[in-house]
Amino acid sequence: MTPHEVRTREFAARWRGVDPLEVREFQARVADELADLNETVRLLSQENDRIKRALRDWQTMHARECRPPQEHSHNSGHW
Repeated sequence: MTPHEVRTREFAARWRGVDPLEVREFQARVADELADLNETVRLLSQENDRIKRALRDWQTMHARECRPPQEHSHNSGHW
């Protein structure tokens, strides 16, 4: 559901129904909050992608630094 859908939703009139002005004010508040939440989700998603890329880059760099030297063909460990 989008903020626009909340703002523009129409309701059927009923005898002894609710105040249309109150309904519109409530819809406006809900739509504003929904828009804020959507923006927060968008920003958090971007930050999540940035952190994933940084972690992947760090893992790649760390994996290169931890590789054993290729010049030794025999086992040089203690066992």
